Amino acid sequence: MAQPTWDEPEPLALGTAPVPQYGTGSLADLLPTLAAGLGVPGTQARIAELAPADRVCVFLVDGLGWQQLGQHPGEAPFLTSLLHTSRGGTGRPLTAGYPATTATSLASVGTGLPPGAHGLPGYTVRNPGTGELMNQLRWQPWAPPKAWQPHPTVFQLADRAGVRTAQVTSPAFESTPLTKVALSGGSFIGRTSGEERMDVAAAQLAADDRTLVYTYYSELDGAGHRFGVDSEAWRAQLRYVDGLVRRLAEQLPPRSALYVTADHGMIDIPFDEHHRLDFDEDWELSAGVALLGGEGRARHVYAVPGAEADVLTVWREVLGDRFWIASREEAIEAGWFGPRIDERVYGRLGDVIAAAHDDALIIASRLEPKESAMVGNHGSMTATEQLVPLLEVRT
Repeated sequence: MAQPTWDEPEPLALGTAPVPQYGTGSLADLLPTLAAGLGVPGTQARIAELAPADRVCVFLVDGLGWQQLGQHPGEAPFLTSLLHTSRGGTGRPLTAGYPATTATSLASVGTGLPPGAHGLPGYTVRNPGTGELMNQLRWQPWAPPKAWQPHPTVFQLADRAGVRTAQVTSPAFESTPLTKVALSGGSFIGRTSGEERMDVAAAQLAADDRTLVYTYYSELDGAGHRFGVDSEAWRAQLRYVDGLVRRLAEQLPPRSALYVTADHGMIDIPFDEHHRLDFDEDWELSAGVALLGGEGRARHVYAVPGAEADVLTVWREVLGDRFWIASREEAIEAGWFGPRIDERVYGRLGDVIAAAHDDALIIASRLEPKESAMVGNHGSMTATEQLVPLLEVRT
């Protein structure tokens, strides 16, 4: 079967998964392209249509999917205007990378590498050194950050090249391991409110002739998880985000480019047994499984030694009409995690990998009670989850 393309509204339910556009149109390609335009050694332009600018800002809105934005023009009039070229910019989607989840995507953004290289290939993955599941968003249990992700960030490369570099985000993120391995380099400036972040980001852009600024907003994602992506709470957050983007755009100094993007989209999953399959209550799915990692729509399944083939067979039989099910080797060969897998990353991937293409979720009601109760979910390779906006404003 031919490889599905991202021009389709949704990938085909059966057949080959549509691999993210690593190297030409994924989140991992954004910062290297922008840094190359600033003359940073060791970076290269990968997204052809992005013209260089002297002052560059990336505003990442957690959970703002391309399709969700397109479905809510009334809540986001300014963002919607950036889908067209009338404001001197352009709008197009990028693919997040697999899995489409925050820790993985932020690492892809900051390092300019796909998940198989930076080594954060899921929400929770097995630490081969300890055999434990590690939550890569919360960094629990703790692992040495530099050993876990040894590659330099694009921010570090830019800072070394003399580009004024800053991250403007919540003060709570300043010393987290995820920040250190994915987003560090230059100055960290913590601000609590979204308005303060926009004002500081604009000031940082104006402070030097060559600048690279990153700023971030997380609450849209939180509203989606708790209430769903078409709830009033989510739509109120989208209206707020729209105002933040406008506020920053109106303060851009000359020779600036602002890029608004996201880490993943989101899909609401109904609360019933047909849509939410409970691993903790399903003897077929749990047989031979030592650890269940990932998240509901993007699972890493770690088998008891010797049971790998049996687990793969059963998961395909039970879930094959609703999930793309692959062995570790099949997923690597297909390029789900990028064109190459670093040796240190290989053992972090599941023996079996399950990616949802239907509106289904593999929950674990006892092991993961909080995650199992989420309304909005993400992680897989459907267009709803993978496609994120790349919106541009230039001065």
